[in-house]
Amino acid sequence: MTGSPRHPLSRRTLIGTGLGAVALTAVGTGTARAAQGASGASAVSAPGRARAFLAAAMDAYPDHGTIRLTQSYTDQAGLFSTAFTYDNALAILAHLASPAGRSRAVALGDALLYAQAHDPGYDDGRLRQAYNVGPYTFYDGSPQPDGFVRADGTANVGTQFGFTGTAVGDMAWAGIALGALAARTGERRFLTGAVRIGEWIERVGRTDEPLGGYKFGVNGADERLPFTSTEHNTDLVALFGRLARLTGDRVWRERRARARAFVEKMWEPAGGFFYTGTNDGVTINRSPVPEDTQTWTHLALSSPAHARSLDWAASELAVLDTADRPNSTVPAGQSYVGVTFSSASLLANEAAPIAEGQPRPDRNGVWFEGTAHLALALRDRGAGGDEKRARRLLGSIERAQDLLGAEQTVGGTPLPARSGVVSASSPLDTGFGFGYYPYRHTGATAWYLLAVSRANPLRA
Repeated sequence: MTGSPRHPLSRRTLIGTGLGAVALTAVGTGTARAAQGASGASAVSAPGRARAFLAAAMDAYPDHGTIRLTQSYTDQAGLFSTAFTYDNALAILAHLASPAGRSRAVALGDALLYAQAHDPGYDDGRLRQAYNVGPYTFYDGSPQPDGFVRADGTANVGTQFGFTGTAVGDMAWAGIALGALAARTGERRFLTGAVRIGEWIERVGRTDEPLGGYKFGVNGADERLPFTSTEHNTDLVALFGRLARLTGDRVWRERRARARAFVEKMWEPAGGFFYTGTNDGVTINRSPVPEDTQTWTHLALSSPAHARSLDWAASELAVLDTADRPNSTVPAGQSYVGVTFSSASLLANEAAPIAEGQPRPDRNGVWFEGTAHLALALRDRGAGGDEKRARRLLGSIERAQDLLGAEQTVGGTPLPARSGVVSASSPLDTGFGFGYYPYRHTGATAWYLLAVSRANPLRA
């Protein structure tokens, strides 16, 4: 999450794909025919089918080498073979939380280390926002023949969409994943990569502005960005805490305390929620209020004094998406419950496209990634009624995996039946300058698996 509601570098930003509402309705949702049980998929559990999606998205380009990342969205999203660093960090954590997932987690971790060591422009420990992992032809007709490793040996940075910057949040998640691999495998290379990430963040992100904390990162021109994000500093509480434990170096404790102090300054005690951050290091940005700063803060801080943030998210961002909603792409007879992205999502202009060339938003579109965050956080808190609420949310996600996003592909290959969770039940406007759509998504699927497994990735 950026501190600015319109900054384009957010790890979640999706460039306009030119798909209109009609096209999206056709490819982004399924109907009752998506009950593809005849294929045998009905015999596989919902988590098993989610894992099958992650495997398919990781193996989508078998002719382009064994060093590979996982494609983030299905082809229909129009992002071709883009693999976001954040999504791949989540995939590592989901594989580690799954039976027999260790080998895939190690392979993805080694790919992140490869990108770190073979960046085309820098040798300072950074990772880029996203990479290309397979061939495609861009909209302007220019061919992209390479896989993740280009012919010259460099990592294939996602230049076509401008995914060339480096955000502190993306780096933190990659460091968390590498740290988890180091702890699980005992392999020193993963800890070395995580420490390089932490040191890059310290050099580039640390700020002595009045609100403190760590700033957003750099754009593609390596220019530092002025925003400071609650979400990013929450991620750093987890990363720096993990590095302190794995290295025994006290410096990471001091850095963790700095990040945590910023997060706690974003707390609104009257409302029981966290603000998004600051644009200038002085003034708190009070609107919009996002979901993840409520759930991730609980997962990272485990603070009883701030646990009300989960109740705020569960009530103030609650949505129910049905076919009769304006701009909903949910098929008739289906409904989905969960949470939306932010307070601004509930006020979106349903008469205007989310972005140029995109469909109009549904204010009640369910953001399934965030719904999984909330389910996991409720399970982690364990207060009266939390498990029941979490199970209801997980049931909605599993129903979406069954019925939404039928006939989508990765690398041109059809997915296993009923596998993978779509980003959103219908097009939704985040309020931060981009949207989410009903395309099956590595990040949403990984968060679902973490929630099902009760695996808290932010617990140091």
